Amino acid sequence: MTGDWVDWFPIVFFPFKIIVLGTAAYFAIKWHHDQDKAQKEKEAGAQLAPQTPDITD
Repeated sequence: MTGDWVDWFPIVFFPFKIIVLGTAAYFAIKWHHDQDKAQKEKEAGAQLAPQTPDITD
């Protein structure tokens, strides 16, 4: 049973798994960071926006 695929599976699978999970983790962290940044910019823009006076007379 020399050269069986079972012998090569861990050598191929584990680096592939690390690459896929590492890439997914990177994009998950990046997405959350971008969402937080957009939320802060939205809040800052709302605070700087001029308030229109309420004229009810």
